[in-house]
Amino acid sequence: MSFRIKIENVVASASLGVNIKLEKLVATMEGIEYEPEQFPGLVLRLKEPKAAALVFSSGKIVCTGAKSPGDAKLVIAKIVQKVNKLGFRVPPRYKVQLENIVASAKLERELNLDQIAFTLENTEYEPEQFPGLVYRMDDPKVTFLLFGSGKIICTGGRSISDVRRAVARLDKRLRALGRK
Repeated sequence: MSFRIKIENVVASASLGVNIKLEKLVATMEGIEYEPEQFPGLVLRLKEPKAAALVFSSGKIVCTGAKSPGDAKLVIAKIVQKVNKLGFRVPPRYKVQLENIVASAKLERELNLDQIAFTLENTEYEPEQFPGLVYRMDDPKVTFLLFGSGKIICTGGRSISDVRRAVARLDKRLRALGRK
């Protein structure tokens, strides 16, 4: 297994357990998009780490665009800090839940997507519609996009170890198919 897995996007969420007046955030912070008639939350873009967060009046925060679980947690922590400064008292303990990790890798070989579609279960391949093959894995529960070039995209992982394990299992299955 001599390929590098690159994390492309991490989505994480937290429920702060306190209601937030979004108008107060809008009035005191920069980098916010808020159109309540279009969407019930506001979008807050942070530069460091670079990511976006959806903040809802219920106290739920969804971070997207982070490049690591640590960055996603840092984004949420920075928002909590700002919310606390505005007088909303967030309980000191709140759980950050990793929702989805999207990662890419390049296998060291080209892939015969027609052969894979015929021999591997849980695949969808319609090259007239989309050039990639969709493969759903049950353990860990992730979905892959495979391309003839050998590039793969993995989505649905809940941890970095899930992603690593899934990519290793996929590589092993593809190698076994190649020997048949």
